[in-house]
Amino acid sequence: MPLFSHRHSPSLPTSSSKTIKPNKPVFTPPSSRYPLHLLVFSLVSLLIGLAAIIFAISAVRRSRPLPVFRCGRSEDTFREFYSSSGSNKLGDNNEALNNRPKLLGFVGIQTGFASVNRRDALRSTWFPSDPDGLLRLEQATGLAFRFVIGRSKDTKKMARLEKEIEKYRDFMLIDVEEEYLRLPYKTLAFFKAAYKLFEAEYYVKADDDIYLRPDRLATLLAKERTHSMTYIGCMKKGPVITDPKMKWYENSGHLIGNEYFLHAYGPIYVLSAEVVASLAAARNNSLRMFNNEDVTIGSWMLAMNVHHEDNRAICDPRCTPTSIAVWDIPKCSGLCNPAARMKELHKIDMCSKSPTLQADDR
Repeated sequence: MPLFSHRHSPSLPTSSSKTIKPNKPVFTPPSSRYPLHLLVFSLVSLLIGLAAIIFAISAVRRSRPLPVFRCGRSEDTFREFYSSSGSNKLGDNNEALNNRPKLLGFVGIQTGFASVNRRDALRSTWFPSDPDGLLRLEQATGLAFRFVIGRSKDTKKMARLEKEIEKYRDFMLIDVEEEYLRLPYKTLAFFKAAYKLFEAEYYVKADDDIYLRPDRLATLLAKERTHSMTYIGCMKKGPVITDPKMKWYENSGHLIGNEYFLHAYGPIYVLSAEVVASLAAARNNSLRMFNNEDVTIGSWMLAMNVHHEDNRAICDPRCTPTSIAVWDIPKCSGLCNPAARMKELHKIDMCSKSPTLQADDR
């Protein structure tokens, strides 16, 4: 019997064998459901939305609307002055700086680059010489007064005008070339700009060579009328001038005939708001232009259903207890030698100090 017997036993590991260990779990981040660029876009959109909400809330809570004193290239230098100065003289809410301040009337004193002496004479008589005085006149009468002037390509003329504007702040600049031969175009541009900048019951076109009583003009405009479309002035008729060598020549006279239709003298006339609204809505070059500005306006009035109101108090040749506008009719279309005559008239008590008439007295 053998000394040792072989028994079956598990085999031992050898040097060539390796111990197999369980693998550790490896963490793999889950794939993102939304791409990074989409998250950035969402964040930016959120910020924009928040900014829009804040802006809307601030706009709703704003105590007063932003002042507007420009329309295209037309500008009211008076309201621009009070807006930039931060003054509350126009009221706590600055209502007069808002879109189209409400007035009884807006009076545009038509002037030109060569009329500095006339403007100086006006400012030394019935037209206030500083913004506060102009404001007091507006508050007392319900009428806003501005010198109305176009523009020039002459830089020296514009520079001198800017200095005058800086000193007085009493201009309304309109977007038209200042040229005497194109007065009908300037007049139309004036009414369009005035209508867009002011909400007035009446719009007055006046020249810078007449002596005016603002208080009596306000009384005239405040009178009740049954016609909403009204044309007020010193009405006239007369022969059509077809000789090119003569003053007031009309090169389209053949369209009119031998005699002019009824129309107001040019130095001053009044249009009601509805009439001016129709002119403001007219397309450029859709209205016929004659040589003479007063004839041109009169022709437009014929095309509208307006009431012609003849009032001789706005073309008085001398100061009287009832005169509203004084000028040397028929000798001159305005005052003859206006800068001197304006000051002469202002020294006459009947011109400058006689009482205002009530509407019933007209």
